[in-house]
Amino acid sequence: MTYCVGLKLNRGLVFMSDTRTNAGVDNISVFRKMFLWDRPGERSITLMTAGNLATTQAVVSLLSERAKPADERGSPSILEAPSMFQVAKLVGETLREVIAEQTRREGLQADSAFSATLILGGQIKGAEPRLFMVYPEGNFVEASADTPFFQIGETKYGKPILVRALDPKMSFEEAVKLLMLSFDSTIKANLSVGLPLDMHLYQADSYANGRVRRIERDDAFYEMISSGWGEALRAAFDRLPAYSLD
Repeated sequence: MTYCVGLKLNRGLVFMSDTRTNAGVDNISVFRKMFLWDRPGERSITLMTAGNLATTQAVVSLLSERAKPADERGSPSILEAPSMFQVAKLVGETLREVIAEQTRREGLQADSAFSATLILGGQIKGAEPRLFMVYPEGNFVEASADTPFFQIGETKYGKPILVRALDPKMSFEEAVKLLMLSFDSTIKANLSVGLPLDMHLYQADSYANGRVRRIERDDAFYEMISSGWGEALRAAFDRLPAYSLD
């Protein structure tokens, strides 16, 4: 299983993903699920993946190969598309292409096994930062003021804190704290999601990849947030009135 979140803030975009993959309780591995491309001064693009690992790796490999200079390839490139909408379209087409190819090789009955969902975000000079969710069929939706975040993978445990506390005006520091709480709730509820976590903070109008960090299992701040949140929840519970049986 996977858990990835993308936030659209007034000051930019925030991405966080876990790194755990599993094919049963005795086959757990660590794989990166966040991938970045940029042309400094012109664009930054971030992609996070959930679903069949072979499918997502093939999509990322194709996008990277097709991001080479035009004279070295014959396919459209996410580093040359004129808008993030066109980038999302290329990513969706590539995902649909990979699933169709794998399905043809394995047979129609294997279609669902190759499913994948993606979060795509970034900015191209001359336009605002944009955030998309791309579905296995290749279509996609865009984040808005009403829905300024997307989740993929194991979404249910980490969603309540995002719905209650997310504010597009918040700082990057506050957003990272919020995401750590969302991931901590998910990790404690589902063993198939786990540390380390990958994070990317994209500053609006920087047109280059921003701060990238891996949060390891022994990260002191994450441990402080996790234990502090548990204590705060217990204290809040104790302050609520008890139910009367009379």
